[in-house]
Amino acid sequence: MHMHKFEKIWLTFGIGCLVVFLSVVGVSAFYLGNKPASCLTTINSAKVDQTKPFDKPGLHKVEGKEWDYELVFVASTFSYNPAQVKVPLGAKVKVIATTKDVIHGFEMAGTNINMMLEPGYVSEYTTTFDKAGEYLVVCNEYCGTGHHLMSAKIEVVK
Repeated sequence: MHMHKFEKIWLTFGIGCLVVFLSVVGVSAFYLGNKPASCLTTINSAKVDQTKPFDKPGLHKVEGKEWDYELVFVASTFSYNPAQVKVPLGAKVKVIATTKDVIHGFEMAGTNINMMLEPGYVSEYTTTFDKAGEYLVVCNEYCGTGHHLMSAKIEVVK
């Protein structure tokens, strides 16, 4: 069977790209140990309200960690708990969130904080609030008929 020169070039290019891609993914996953963030911490979604730190959502001062505060959120049917929270300006905060029912989004408008909250998993994001003001937290994953009403407010105060 005769193959045209350009056909051989494209086949070689395609196979080469596939080998490079699989090598990068393999090295990243197996040698470097990288995995999706949602695989790190799991939780029983039926017992979220009885599991620490989700039994007391809100802002909590912590000692002896790389961050100053932990901001705990629980998402459920068209709401976040807490619905409103005040954070001190300049504070390094670890946002810890989960959901009790379906997949929800956690996007803080005007920042780069964007997490997917999946039942049975804990999502975390560490940030420093350097700019005072009000930040709206919205659900950016469609979660049902009341999805457009799902929001919370984080106020960064001096």
